[in-house]
Amino acid sequence: MIFIGHFIHMTNQEEVAENDRRHGEFQMILEATGLDSALEGFRERIALYRKDRDFFEGMCRIYLVQLLELDRLPLDTALMVNFKSVAGDPIMPFIGCSLPSSDTDACRIYDWNNAGPEIDGQNEQLFMSFDA
Repeated sequence: MIFIGHFIHMTNQEEVAENDRRHGEFQMILEATGLDSALEGFRERIALYRKDRDFFEGMCRIYLVQLLELDRLPLDTALMVNFKSVAGDPIMPFIGCSLPSSDTDACRIYDWNNAGPEIDGQNEQLFMSFDA
């Protein structure tokens, strides 16, 4: 199966100066035999990025906010993944649609609440955390 994980990360949220705090998102894709092996593959790769690169410096929290599982990729039609629409300033909430199609738009409302991600009014669960 093909797994696509969509993650939100927060780094140095304890810092006083706004310019010293960072947040963002990233996606990872891998082929795995099942859910558990996919999650472990994501964890291992994120840990390597932490060790070898500067992506997740300092105190960092990572949230897996979406996991797509596909048995194959479409051959004749492009598949839209993770449409995002933001109104106003960057700190404003945004609407994101996972796999919009003619059947459903699959949209959710993403927001920040108390320095943490919130989706459709629910606080997200921590996937991985790195301490300084």
